[in-house]
Amino acid sequence: MIKPMRKKLMLTCSKSYLQVYSFLLLILFSVNLHSQNQDSIVLRKIYDYYLTKSKCYSNLEYLTSNIGGRISGSPQAEQAVKWAKKAMYEAGADTVVLQPCMVTHWVRGQKEKCTVSSTKLNLNTPLKCIALGSSVGTGQKGIKTKIIEVNSFEELEKLGEKVVKGKIVFYNVFFDQTKIRTGNAYGEAVKYRGRGASMAAKYGAVASVVRSMTSVADDEPHTGNMNYDTSISKTKIPSIAISYKAADILHQSLAKDSQLDLYIETHCQTLPDVLSFNVVGQITGIEKPNEYIIAGGHLDSWDNGQGAHDDGTGIVQSIEILAVLKELGIKPKHSIRAVAFMNEENGLAGGTDYGKFAKEKNEKHLAALETDAGGFTPRSFGVD
Repeated sequence: MIKPMRKKLMLTCSKSYLQVYSFLLLILFSVNLHSQNQDSIVLRKIYDYYLTKSKCYSNLEYLTSNIGGRISGSPQAEQAVKWAKKAMYEAGADTVVLQPCMVTHWVRGQKEKCTVSSTKLNLNTPLKCIALGSSVGTGQKGIKTKIIEVNSFEELEKLGEKVVKGKIVFYNVFFDQTKIRTGNAYGEAVKYRGRGASMAAKYGAVASVVRSMTSVADDEPHTGNMNYDTSISKTKIPSIAISYKAADILHQSLAKDSQLDLYIETHCQTLPDVLSFNVVGQITGIEKPNEYIIAGGHLDSWDNGQGAHDDGTGIVQSIEILAVLKELGIKPKHSIRAVAFMNEENGLAGGTDYGKFAKEKNEKHLAALETDAGGFTPRSFGVD
């Protein structure tokens, strides 16, 4: 999904190689070309390069298959930093700098458990579940209690502490399937993942559950980051996502027995922050080396997948910009950077620190472009 990098100075690009093409069009204003005809020839060469020589797929295969999920603070994230530095040099970077940043170190721990049970329905069914990023855990004993289903924060507020206290709140919020752009539907639903636990805790709930942030009716639970808002509640309660199909089972079961029990068990915890790095590869400009045009994505990903679309594709696309410039002998006037940001998923430390470094060094950034929408068919190019 499209996720603004907020504290980074970023333009957003929504799909696949459109990021690279658009970025290279920007660079062409910065290179030593003298006519529209020459521009056309160079653009054709760039296009041919990506169709015949691009290493995006092989780089992505290595990053996602050999390293895999790369949550901040993990050994896999550390491996990814080393790989990105090597890949940028191989692509033709003049220099590669590792920018230090202290990152969140949240660990999932043992496999999560979730079971719905009802004596009335003769039911004892495990549900596919996953802890949300940054959540506290339940511990070994888990939590077993009654469940309250709501479809909005307003509904939760109307029920109040009298109904909610001591129970688990289930946010059964679907994506709006009438939205042509699924990102819009995601944006409307994701607030229940982000603030759901704190809102539930405000009324005395002991845990919160969300329907996975997806429009696909499968049995794969989706993680993602949540946040504890201490201005809403100072109590931190465990929070999990259950799969689309599991949410259907829970909803249907509650309709038949409102007094059923839900058991959840998670072992996640947040450890002290650890040192990690942004990886910044640069081709130095021949006329204005201290002025920068950058493209980037985030190197970290969640631990329960390969992190291919979110955001391995953004990383390999950005690295390939360096490769095509070197391969075709294009010498930009301004310095061109490919940036692999660390800790976008659960902290934004990499983007924030990149901004701090740029400000401290008084670096002049002319334009910046970010890709974080997956390696799909090009659809659009967005500007902030």
